[in-house]
Amino acid sequence: MLQLDQELKANEYPGRGIVIGRSADGKYAVTAYFIMGRSSNSRNRVFVTEGEGIRTEAFDPSKLEDPSLIIYAPVRVLKHDTIVTNGDQTDTVYDGLAAGKTFEQALRCRKFEPDAPNYTPRISGVMHIENGRYDYAMSVLKSDGGDPSCCCRYTFAYDAPAPGEGRFLHTYMHDGDPLPSFTGEPKKVGIAGEIDSFTELVWNSLNQDNKVSLFVRYIEIATGKYETRIVNKNR
Repeated sequence: MLQLDQELKANEYPGRGIVIGRSADGKYAVTAYFIMGRSSNSRNRVFVTEGEGIRTEAFDPSKLEDPSLIIYAPVRVLKHDTIVTNGDQTDTVYDGLAAGKTFEQALRCRKFEPDAPNYTPRISGVMHIENGRYDYAMSVLKSDGGDPSCCCRYTFAYDAPAPGEGRFLHTYMHDGDPLPSFTGEPKKVGIAGEIDSFTELVWNSLNQDNKVSLFVRYIEIATGKYETRIVNKNR
C-alpha cells in the first residue's frame, strides 16, 4: 500500500486526481478530487458548491479563454450515489444511473477528451452507500497508447472497502509534452485521519505551482450524512 502524500510529492503534474476509500476507523466513506493546471486558463478556476455537489468556475471571468473541458460539475449526488469525475461525464453518469443503467453502461457513450495530442483520460468514480453498506467503482477511458482511433475502457469495482485503504486514480503519469496518460490499476493508498487532517495532507502534497483546487468529502456510512471541505488556491 502506497503513501498518498509521497505519491503526490513525487509527481509534479498528476493532472486531475480522484481518491476513494474508507477512513481508518471504518465509519466514513472518503473521497477527494483535485485539479491542477499548467496554462493560465486552467489555473483560473475555483470549486464552488452546487446543490449537494460542486462545480468549477472561472476565478476571473474576464480572463476565461476557453470553457470547454475546464468548466463542469466534478461532483453530483443521486440518492445513495456520489459521483466524482474529471469532466462533464459526471452528468452522463448521473443521467445513466437515473435511467437504470450501471456505472459502466452509462460511460459507454463517452471516451477520452478531444485534446490532441494528450487525449486526456476521463477518470470517474461512484460511491454507493445504502443501509449501512458501502461499495464503490472507478473507471478510466483512455486512448490506446496515444492512438485516438481506439478507446480503452477499464472499470474497477470494490465491494468491501477495507478501513484505512483507498484507491488513487489520476490523469497523467507525470509532466511531459505530450502528457503521458495514466496506466495500470488505481493505486492502493492509505487513508488516515479525520477530514481536516486528510484535506491538509492532500493539499500540502500537491505541487505548489500547479495545484488549483481540492474537494474532500467524508460520508458517514451508517447515516449518509457528510462533511465537505473545499480548498481553492485562488481566493
